[in-house]
Amino acid sequence: MILVTGGLGYIGSHTVVELCNKGHEVIIVDDLSNSQLSVLDGIEKLCGHRPIFERVDLKDKVEVMDFFKKYQEITGVIHFAALKAVGQSVDQPLLYYENNLVVLIYLLQELKKMGGTNFIFSSSCTVYGEADKLPITEAATVKPATSPYGNTKQVGEEIIRDTCKVNPKLKAIALRYFNPIGAHSSGEIGELPIGVPQNLVPFITQTAIGLREELSVFGDDYPTEDGTCIRDYVHVVDLAKAHVAALDRLMQGRNDLNYEVFNLGTGKGSSVLEVIQSFERVSGQSLNYKIVDRRPGDVIQAYADTKKANEVLEWQVKYNLGDAIKSAWDWEQRIKKTTTKG
Repeated sequence: MILVTGGLGYIGSHTVVELCNKGHEVIIVDDLSNSQLSVLDGIEKLCGHRPIFERVDLKDKVEVMDFFKKYQEITGVIHFAALKAVGQSVDQPLLYYENNLVVLIYLLQELKKMGGTNFIFSSSCTVYGEADKLPITEAATVKPATSPYGNTKQVGEEIIRDTCKVNPKLKAIALRYFNPIGAHSSGEIGELPIGVPQNLVPFITQTAIGLREELSVFGDDYPTEDGTCIRDYVHVVDLAKAHVAALDRLMQGRNDLNYEVFNLGTGKGSSVLEVIQSFERVSGQSLNYKIVDRRPGDVIQAYADTKKANEVLEWQVKYNLGDAIKSAWDWEQRIKKTTTKG
């Protein structure tokens, strides 16, 4: 049985579907603080059955202990349950340190009691900070984080690595994502932020659909070709498949080390303005946006060297930027139709 924490969230829900497609039995834990129970209906339609779901506040140690007492047959954990907005973390650092680090510690404490298992950590390219060299490899220096969010990912990796050193039966992989976007082609699941979106693409689609008046582009004076920040945008379904590949590696014992890290991206950087232009091409409509001041915590550019994941995990991306943007736009339009009918 594979435990997916935050399994009703954006990346978590897509990963649950890919796990089910590979025949894994999945149990989802989520506190619904940044997700909706209706996502479980979409997962059920895609999986052909309804995975076990438990609503658990993973910041509550007693609830975590009770959960693991109830489910002792867990053979792998994919840990998504964390807050993820750079800007919000700058404004509310303690919220991020509590949610992202305390929860991780509680999970690892329970896995220690079990004697260890297979553990996949949802990390981030933010651990690299402003990289000295592009594309970014896993050997790049981990610099002081530019945001509390990024720091929680750095410290989270250190906690896991140190735990693995003293517990050889705990086998862990940290997956350093670049920027996940897009939605499942079925239209059953996608990115569903609660409140104002903290990421670029859902803010674009919500602006285009009329939920937001205007998109703010944070700075056009960076040392890039068009002056806007550059990121590596990877389709969420490609990302979900990478988690299954990482889990397979752990469960089949193909790794000599009990702690590894992998970059997950496309290997190509796209600027904010390029993403906007891609949206305008696939949607056939102009987007209302304006340039505003830079946002604290943003790095100038980051895109991945994916050679290690390509070779070791045997994972390749299938979708390009245009594919991902189109799927996100199709999803946004579907949400509007469903809401209007409701």
